[in-house]
Amino acid sequence: MNDALTLDELAVPLRALRLLAADFGHLPAPHAHVSTIYPNQLELSFHDGLTDFEAWRDALGIAPDAVECREQGGGQTRALSLTTDYAGAELLLVAYGDVLAPATAAGRDAR
Repeated sequence: MNDALTLDELAVPLRALRLLAADFGHLPAPHAHVSTIYPNQLELSFHDGLTDFEAWRDALGIAPDAVECREQGGGQTRALSLTTDYAGAELLLVAYGDVLAPATAAGRDAR
């Protein structure tokens, strides 16, 4: 028995991607991911810092308190994520950036 999805069954997240490209083509390009495992989800990820994620969050009108923030990689990497509905698809935005070193007591950056 073959339960493989067809490309047509991924139409919802692909349509969402097309609409995002039309409406927000001026924003930084993300890594875009559509999967047969989550056929209704479109993931946009940013691996070079958090600034591009914030530009997308703001453009989509999503409140900052909707963002989940966590650290990984032994506290070296900050990860931001949020999920929202967009054009019938579950839109997942994810970003990864370096955790800034805390300032020392003398007010200088820790090295």
